[in-house]
Amino acid sequence: MGNLVLEKDENTTQRPLAYLWQHRWFGLVVTIAIAALLGVLTALTMPRGPATAVQALIVMVSSLAVGLLAGLLMRSRWAMLLAPIAYIIAVELTRLDAVGPTVDAIRFDNTFSILALILGRGFHGLVGLLPMILGVEMGVLTAQHLDGRASSRSRGRRVARWLPTAVLTILVLTLALLILQPASTPPILGADGEPLPGSIAELTTIDVDGSQQALMIRGYDVNKPILLYLSGGPGQSSLPWPRVLFDDLSRNFILVGWDQRGTGKSYAALDPTESLTLDQTVADTVAVTNYLRERFDEEKIYLLGESWGTTLAVLAAQQRPDLYHAIIGSGQMVSQSETDRLLYEDVLEYAASTGDEELVAQMRAFGEPPYADLYGYAFVMAQYEKLYKPYTPPQAFLEKGRAANLGPWNVLGSEYNFVEKVNVFRGFLDTAFILYPQLQGLDFRQDVPRLDVPLYVLDGAAELDARRDLALEWFEQVDAPIKRIFTFKNAAHAPAFEHFEAFTDIMTETVLPETYTE
Repeated sequence: MGNLVLEKDENTTQRPLAYLWQHRWFGLVVTIAIAALLGVLTALTMPRGPATAVQALIVMVSSLAVGLLAGLLMRSRWAMLLAPIAYIIAVELTRLDAVGPTVDAIRFDNTFSILALILGRGFHGLVGLLPMILGVEMGVLTAQHLDGRASSRSRGRRVARWLPTAVLTILVLTLALLILQPASTPPILGADGEPLPGSIAELTTIDVDGSQQALMIRGYDVNKPILLYLSGGPGQSSLPWPRVLFDDLSRNFILVGWDQRGTGKSYAALDPTESLTLDQTVADTVAVTNYLRERFDEEKIYLLGESWGTTLAVLAAQQRPDLYHAIIGSGQMVSQSETDRLLYEDVLEYAASTGDEELVAQMRAFGEPPYADLYGYAFVMAQYEKLYKPYTPPQAFLEKGRAANLGPWNVLGSEYNFVEKVNVFRGFLDTAFILYPQLQGLDFRQDVPRLDVPLYVLDGAAELDARRDLALEWFEQVDAPIKRIFTFKNAAHAPAFEHFEAFTDIMTETVLPETYTE
């Protein structure tokens, strides 16, 4: 691109950008500076990139503005390279203290690390860099129009020059529309097809110790007792699944799903990560409990835990037994460290029995848990299907799953907007990697010999031995006002879901009569 010749002072006045275009280095320096500044500000306020729809839109608009200015200043499409590079470098350097797979050093050695790259940096790049590139293109075309270059071209060439801008604009607008689509949970309908009077079906966000965390609340009657569902993980979000399976249960309970700190709709609450501790998760559970008690004027509520949620339920009930009618455990966990040790041995035994030398070598490379490389836990988790005993889930469960069509990890559920769908996955990765190592010292066989609330355990006969044996051992020894165990032959780690019809009967015909007093 040749220098622009300035013939008259008044020409400079008519073209205030001409000086910058003549001195290219100035436009280059300013472009790098403003892109880097945006990167610093973004990383300071959103260390994991945009975690909410509002944040995503802010990133898109600010990136578009920076790109437009860069293209205008440089009058060159080289800004499409320089501005994003400066932005990326600034983001990465500013958030060096952030922890979790989606922001840690990039790795390509396993499926989970690649997934973390796509969901973390990939999603941020889509939201931040695509509008920036569009902005540069618009800025360059505007600059060419101002300096008279565009008018010297034929009409056909002018149209062709605007074609990439049009395509990019369509892509950015489509992305913005996806982000703007709100989340919702379907209303509970009466026989007339209208929302049932006295029912409740809402998504809400509440303040939990200074962080914003999301709840889904559903019930046919707001005067029924409250059942708070604690999902697995740590880090898992599954709001749509209980909504689909527990509709009959919500006729007798107000069913509450909660995206815990750092998960799904509450992913933004992950930071600062110093707040994500075992003690804090228990305190969060108590805080959500008290919110529900006060809102619905109930003295106590019920806790339903699934997998990691059973750990949380037991610890909350141990700390505050006065708040709970009973706790129900599905996929009951007892000792994460002992379970991990047993799973390590079971995977090695499976590998040896099947002659899988590669699997043996990989497990030996990780060594016995706790694993120094946290991806070791993810690798072992990927082997679970090889260890489960053969079983056939009930047909009703399979049919419900097909009809709901919720996709992997229920991500297609209406309860998530576009950004939250991404959060479902990255929340599981980041939260699990931060919180799971903190669970290694827990063992209910020593830590919880007694509970002052009724305890109901749903036992899957096809569950992994490394989990089930410990759960049965703890159940036999724990002292509780009431304790009952229900064993399901065709179930593994999620009997409350797999046998949702029987679970509904248990809750309404056994748990309620034995524990609920108004």
